[in-house]
Amino acid sequence: MNNRRQEIFMYPTVGSSVHIQSFKHDGSLHRTWCKGFVLEADEDRIVAVTDHAWVIEADNRKWLTREPAVCFFYRKKWYNVISMIRHSGIYYYCNLASPTIYDGEAIKNIDYDLDVKLYPDRTYQVLDENEYFEHAKKMNYSDDVMDIVEAQLDKLIMDMEEEKEPFNKECIDKYYQLYLKMSSSHGLENE
Repeated sequence: MNNRRQEIFMYPTVGSSVHIQSFKHDGSLHRTWCKGFVLEADEDRIVAVTDHAWVIEADNRKWLTREPAVCFFYRKKWYNVISMIRHSGIYYYCNLASPTIYDGEAIKNIDYDLDVKLYPDRTYQVLDENEYFEHAKKMNYSDDVMDIVEAQLDKLIMDMEEEKEPFNKECIDKYYQLYLKMSSSHGLENE
């Protein structure tokens, strides 16, 4: 008999559109993307594209994403990556967040405030450090959670500097071309 814990994952259907929800540590809903087109889903990650998708903030403000973005939601990493495809290049917006789950309703994670923006010239900026420390105190982040988030921030920056996937143009081009092919075959070009 195998004593190892068996992890069972639900997967969104490749080619389907799903909601993406980000929560805060206290359980409150932070942000919802109303449409993510699923390109890939396995035990390591979910890859989805948001393209002119409605986003609803916690205060009910709504806005429409301006460009297509290839999004990587990891099941074992404490961050996710939004790769925004613009005329001036690929901009990466990375959220330090809990590992992603899919529960049949939406792709979900807990946002831990820290963000990193990577520009096309390969410079990066760590954002929202004050918010992170404020929320850590207000929402009682455990020392373990803070240690993990801060270690994952270092790992994320190292992956960016080494241009590991998804932090290279070839990776994003591959997924964006797959999205164009799949979305046209699913009749999404007019959505």
